[in-house]
Amino acid sequence: MSNNLLSSINSPTDLRQLDVHQLPQLAQELRDFIIDVVSVKEGHLGASLGVVELTIALHYVFNTPKDCLIWDVGHQAYGHKIVTGRRDIFHTNRQLHGISGFPKRSESEYDAFGVGHSSTSISAALGMAIAANLKGETERQHIAVIGDASIASGMAFEGLNHAGVTDANLLVILNDNAIGIDPSVGALKNYLTAVKEGKNPRQNNMIKSLNFDYSGPIDGHDIQAVIQELERLKKVKGPKFLHIITTKGKGLQQAEENQVQYHAPGKFDANTGNIIPKSDENLAPKYQDVFGETILDLAQKNDNIIGITPAMPTGSSLKLMMDAFPKRAFDVGIAEQHAVTLAAGMATQGMVVFCNIYSTFLQRAYDQVIHDVALQNLPVIFCLDRAGLVGEDGATHHGVFDLAYLRCIPNLIVYSPRNETDLQNILYSAQLGLDHPIAIRYPRGRGQNSRWKSPYQKIAIGKGQCIQEGTQFAVLSNGTIGNNVTQALENLNLPNGIAHFDFPFVKPLDETLLHTIFSKFETVITIEDGVVSGGFGSAILEFAAANNYPSKIQILGVPDEFIEQGTILELQQFCKIDVSSLQSFFQELLNN
Repeated sequence: MSNNLLSSINSPTDLRQLDVHQLPQLAQELRDFIIDVVSVKEGHLGASLGVVELTIALHYVFNTPKDCLIWDVGHQAYGHKIVTGRRDIFHTNRQLHGISGFPKRSESEYDAFGVGHSSTSISAALGMAIAANLKGETERQHIAVIGDASIASGMAFEGLNHAGVTDANLLVILNDNAIGIDPSVGALKNYLTAVKEGKNPRQNNMIKSLNFDYSGPIDGHDIQAVIQELERLKKVKGPKFLHIITTKGKGLQQAEENQVQYHAPGKFDANTGNIIPKSDENLAPKYQDVFGETILDLAQKNDNIIGITPAMPTGSSLKLMMDAFPKRAFDVGIAEQHAVTLAAGMATQGMVVFCNIYSTFLQRAYDQVIHDVALQNLPVIFCLDRAGLVGEDGATHHGVFDLAYLRCIPNLIVYSPRNETDLQNILYSAQLGLDHPIAIRYPRGRGQNSRWKSPYQKIAIGKGQCIQEGTQFAVLSNGTIGNNVTQALENLNLPNGIAHFDFPFVKPLDETLLHTIFSKFETVITIEDGVVSGGFGSAILEFAAANNYPSKIQILGVPDEFIEQGTILELQQFCKIDVSSLQSFFQELLNN
């Protein structure tokens, strides 16, 4: 049996000591290592398996970290982390106090740029390359690895457009596997397919017309061919473009055959590849499925309903409507800005548009929300999945800023359901017709009620409600974090001790209810699963100040810092908004 090569690779310097003929063995060992760890610890599997050979070839040919290597998004960077000194701590990937699931500058000098959202790699690498030229470091290499789904995003094209008129020492590698998280879509995907199949006689024109030295497509799993081409390109000056073909999930049969499910499969058997069923499959539904099933039902009854998502049909469960009504539900690719303005355009024509975007990704379309939707007061229905703390994906993916960045926008309604039934009913109410756009935010994961379906009830805009009467002080919550408050108060078992109010609307606030609360209580506590700077609690403070209420107000929520990865419970505990922390906080307040 051959000696294990991976165990001796503690840095790319070690990797470069190997003979090129040993690299296929190293690739197999690296692939097996990723499978073994991710099968137990969970994470993003398919993308990293697909670029094992490319990862090894890049570090073998280029002098990293002096040569800058930027991975777009970062789902495919596990192999990169393992060969750059993090093999022995890779088992902590995506865990509290462990390594990040994405490249992170503070974690390693080999992580040239922090990534988590797509399509930033070309602009970042170009910026580094131009800076290198200005400093006289003309031999330094700058490599951006981007997928065929990410390169269709507007920002990627902006980077390509600029790079083509520079003399920057930039190499863009297109990792073409025809899939992001879901299958790639759009005219560019069709173009790349034609290139791969040799059906486009002008296959080089699109990239060459942008003044790139284009080569490929080549087999991204032929490590010798990849190394040979990288060695050639290293000597070519100016912007270069290498098109490689890979298979997402390469080396694990199930991951190759079911690329969507094995993007991040959870725990699975490393030997068979079979996913291990979760014990909670028959419990409460995921909030995304409440959205998906409800919009499908509503679309069957309302022909004007349109669904839009930027590249997340499975993750948002819009796929249910896409399968049933393919002409009325659209995956527009990784193009959040386009998704929002497309929705605005449809809304001008009387369509009822549900634009489903993860909270963290709506940040990428902030101007469109303001300029194209709210300014024109178009009743687009934004459904913000993964709002609040999302867990192991960490700082790049937490949806904790939306309350703060949305409530300052005129005309925009902001709503957070407390449970699955509330989500069902606000979706129903919104499609009946609103005078303003609305943002409906709901969390990642499962709710608490398996019997959430009920006859639709119209929700009155801007109304809160009393959940529990009390006399000592008042707790005001927004959204599903209010369930933690309910559980904490039940655990305390203090009849008439603490009042609890649900404020699902951060905008408009229920000012009538607030006047009643502030007239009665000297102490008011607010809680939210968003940042404390500028969110729900800030709105309550503003109301109290404007109306000269002297009540003491304390805001609980996500502190003013970027929150790392960990389970949602661990992160709630860090923010002191979990059930146990709230129970202790309430008890201490009562004691004082």
